[in-house]
Amino acid sequence: MNNGGQVAAQKVAAASLHDVIELLADAFYVLDDAGQFVLWNHRVELATGLAPQLLRSIHMLDLFHPDDRPAVSRAFCSALQDDAPVHIEARLLCGAAVLPYLFCAARMQAAGGNYLLGTAVNLSHLQQRGELAELRDRALHAANNGIVITRSSGKDNLIEYVNPAFERITGYSREEMLGQDSRFMAADEQDAAQRAELAAAIAANRPVTVVLHNVRKNGERFWNRLSVTPVSDVQGHVTHFIGIIEDITELKERTAQLEYQVTHDPLTGVANRTLLRDRLEHALHAARRSGHLVAVVLLDLNKFKEINDTMGHDAGDHVLCMVAQRLQSALRDSDTVARLGGDEFVLVLAEQPSLRFTLRMIERIRAALADELQFETQSLPVGASMGVAVYPNDGDSFSVLLRAADAAMYKSKSGSPNAVHFHSPDMASASEARRRMEQALRDALTGDSLYLKYQPNVCVQTGRVVGVEALLRWRHPQLGELLPAMFLNEAEENGLIVPLGRRVLEEVCATIKRLHQLGYAGLPVTMNASYREFGQRDYLPHIARTLAHHGIEPASLELELRETQLMRNPDVARRLSAGVHEMGLRMAMDEFGGGASNLTCLRALRLDQLKMAPAPVREIGAQGLSGALAKTMLDIGRNLEIKVVATGVETRAQRDFLAQHGCAGMQGHYVSQPLTRPNFEQWLQRRA
Repeated sequence: MNNGGQVAAQKVAAASLHDVIELLADAFYVLDDAGQFVLWNHRVELATGLAPQLLRSIHMLDLFHPDDRPAVSRAFCSALQDDAPVHIEARLLCGAAVLPYLFCAARMQAAGGNYLLGTAVNLSHLQQRGELAELRDRALHAANNGIVITRSSGKDNLIEYVNPAFERITGYSREEMLGQDSRFMAADEQDAAQRAELAAAIAANRPVTVVLHNVRKNGERFWNRLSVTPVSDVQGHVTHFIGIIEDITELKERTAQLEYQVTHDPLTGVANRTLLRDRLEHALHAARRSGHLVAVVLLDLNKFKEINDTMGHDAGDHVLCMVAQRLQSALRDSDTVARLGGDEFVLVLAEQPSLRFTLRMIERIRAALADELQFETQSLPVGASMGVAVYPNDGDSFSVLLRAADAAMYKSKSGSPNAVHFHSPDMASASEARRRMEQALRDALTGDSLYLKYQPNVCVQTGRVVGVEALLRWRHPQLGELLPAMFLNEAEENGLIVPLGRRVLEEVCATIKRLHQLGYAGLPVTMNASYREFGQRDYLPHIARTLAHHGIEPASLELELRETQLMRNPDVARRLSAGVHEMGLRMAMDEFGGGASNLTCLRALRLDQLKMAPAPVREIGAQGLSGALAKTMLDIGRNLEIKVVATGVETRAQRDFLAQHGCAGMQGHYVSQPLTRPNFEQWLQRRA
């Protein structure tokens, strides 16, 4: 030890015992073996509230609560007899108060006698903390809402505590949840926006409240409102999150029930006027963005008052409910059926791409009401007068469109039963034109005005004929010769495309047999097919039966389908392709490159040819264009190992470009315009 240290030690040693014990933070005392105070510091006087004179005369046991004195006496006697120190908690009488203290004591021998030297620590603050912690624990256990505490550990938040309410709400026990990530009860594919909001708040260590679907242990889904709060340590670092969940399933169900009652007709269950307004305004808002139409159809049932008056209200109510069901079954999920009261129904047909589409939906509505209803033992005819208004031509708001449809409906009631009147002159004209076209096409199916023309498909390199496409034509009595684009869409919508396609198949079979007679047995004939046709269950079986009836090999027939129709339902397209391949037929895709091509779907189809749309061919040699699109289509075909046939070829430059880039075949006026069968036979003979 250096001189400075020695001096400091001497000064400390010279300090009086009284000065030292007064510096102690706790009460310090020395007792003789009789239990009397020999020495103490000022904190003993503060703790007991006694003056020095009383402390000198009082026995130490008199300072303790009577119930604690036996234990204190045994402890202090033990310390005086043994060398081991003792620790005991006991209640000290501090004036009018009784406070808990921790007493520590040990024996000290001095001047031939035994003394007890010790300290006393006030435990009242610690006890208060313990009682508060116990109170908090009891509160957490008594809470009706579920409480979960998780530890923040980066990616996961593992559960460290759940209260009984959390166990009751979720159905999981505490042991099953401890150590689990807090998201283990999440309902799959539910509440994506709310869960993203929750994740963002946790990542930012900020409180958040969300409403979520969760799954109980028994698999039942339930709604819960979750409030999450971060908890920081003394350094301010977030270490835990406290979540409080409230099961609001019953509240949600009650709210949904009340909303349903407010927005739905109590008899039929369809929308009432309140919900109708909301749905129509929503449809108008969407139509303004998309540019589509919205149709409002007002229906008034025929002879409903007569049914009510003669058969009673039960029959009338039954009719209304059944009509509501039929209307809902005729429409899409995005459309709305509403009842305004009495026998008036309003339909909102949203997102209508065209007037033709709307007309087709109205026909579906009429068909849904065509059959009679059964009430008890009686059959009741049901029909309706309909008025139709269309956004944007007839109005752009709920009230204006409803008034327009109402006015149109009253005009229809003055006409024939089940009449439909359109507020828009354009739509009325379109409806009448559509009706006339359908009837004319029905007449054509029974006559001889439908016929085929044939357009050759030749090898680009050699000019050899490799196939021929059958093209339908209609000699209309008023409009003259019509191309397929002028009537096939209509036939697709009204269902006449199916008998039309079967008639074409018969004529194609006759042509194939004629080509065999002329020595062209290996020349396949292509016929077009529509989505509605190949969607029929017996489409391929009917073709097989027809080919067998005519004694024709399947490889002589090629089915050609537009790319947009094949891409409309890839699963149906794949099944059709597999069936065609199994039968030994050929299959081609038309209008390739006319829209967005799905290469994944193309790979899954067993195609013999890709018929390139005319648009890429027209770009070849056009001013400022290089034919890049056509080359891309050819490259795709080459990569897929499918032959590409260019359509709409009209110039030598186009032919040379196609030959240079490996195109397999071509059709168009450069080769030949579509020909009647006799003219086609002559064309073949000239090239022989």
